[in-house]
Amino acid sequence: MQLQAHGRFNVRQKMTVMANRYVVTVARPDGSEGEVVAFAQQKRMTFKEQVTVYSDESKNRVLFTFEARQVLDVGAVYDVRDETGNLIGTFRKRFAASLLRSTWSLDQPGTTQLTGRERNRVVAVLRRVWEFLPLIDFVPFAWPYHFDFTEGDKRSMAVDKKFGLRDRYVLDIASPDLDRRLAIAQAVALDALQSR
Repeated sequence: MQLQAHGRFNVRQKMTVMANRYVVTVARPDGSEGEVVAFAQQKRMTFKEQVTVYSDESKNRVLFTFEARQVLDVGAVYDVRDETGNLIGTFRKRFAASLLRSTWSLDQPGTTQLTGRERNRVVAVLRRVWEFLPLIDFVPFAWPYHFDFTEGDKRSMAVDKKFGLRDRYVLDIASPDLDRRLAIAQAVALDALQSR
């Protein structure tokens, strides 16, 4: 499958005891899941965040990886590399800008840096309040939240969380030049790394 030819994907989390797993499919015109194009696995309890993304759930072929440059750093830069180790791009959470509304930077060499922010300020504040409630660690924040990635005023990418207890997202890419692997890495990171 030609990954770059598609502009809309579904991302669904699969919970297991030792790893977070994400299935990425092409979104059909009606929004349902089409062909699997990526399967991501994040090991829990590691000192340095690393996620391996395979071409499918068989895990026979690595599609790309993303890994933090630093250990346990809230503002860590994550390098996204192809299967041979070549840099595709980077992303990072902008810690100071994220205190009230999560903000990310997404950078693909040769293009302009994108800034991703939570679309709704009220939901952003509610999500932060939710995280501070006692005994709530095991109950996910079910209300949908959305991120828009822009270059100036032009939206290049959006990630929309669907309402529900299971983490499901729709990744919409408007920019034809944005590497789909970098966009998928950022979408997975919004779930896997959001609370860091």
